[in-house]
Amino acid sequence: MKKKLLILVVLIIGMYFGYRYLYHEHRDIAKEEAAFALKVPALLKEFEVDETKANTKYLDKPVLISGKVTSVDVPSKTIVIDKKLLAILVKDTKVEVNTEISIQGRLIGYDNLLGEIKLDQSTIK
Repeated sequence: MKKKLLILVVLIIGMYFGYRYLYHEHRDIAKEEAAFALKVPALLKEFEVDETKANTKYLDKPVLISGKVTSVDVPSKTIVIDKKLLAILVKDTKVEVNTEISIQGRLIGYDNLLGEIKLDQSTIK
């Protein structure tokens, strides 16, 4: 009986830690401090020179990017900055084309075919 009880307790503890590992709280990029603050051309140049090194440095980190808005798509909550950075906003925000902004988000990758950097969980600062 003690052996069955011990197995049950170990199983419940294992399930608890497994659940906590799989279903932890999501990151709030807007509340995190930006690891890097750059302009779009400088960031783009780093990816063009050495994509692997730039991915190691910036991928999945909060970055603060500044530049001029070149396109806004309200329904999909996306904006394009300097024609080379696509940012997906967390919430609807009114942004005008040809205005200088700073945006913080999580860098999710570089598309070398289009030469475009992508951010998600973005907020305008």
